[in-house]
Amino acid sequence: MSSDRKQKTADLLTICNKAGRTVKGFDSVCSAVAEGKAFCVLAAADASEKTVKEAAFVCRKYGVKLLITELTKDDTARLCGKATAVIAVCDAGFAGGFEKIVSS
Repeated sequence: MSSDRKQKTADLLTICNKAGRTVKGFDSVCSAVAEGKAFCVLAAADASEKTVKEAAFVCRKYGVKLLITELTKDDTARLCGKATAVIAVCDAGFAGGFEKIVSS
């Protein structure tokens, strides 16, 4: 696991959240995906297997990428003010940035 990649993900998430382009919490994320608002979904490294499986199902159904990050739920709490296992990214530019970081 690259701490550099984790830091880049954290930095981008902070900017994305401040820009108001994130949706946090499982039910809200699923709604954003179904409504076509989400460009990708970020999953915490310590998200439960069930949460990841259900998020992956919803993402596949609507053609949205699910990215497993190196951030933990505690990290999301620190960065976004809410501990959550999944975060929808509702901006194409930010989503592209997360994809580049996670796949590097």
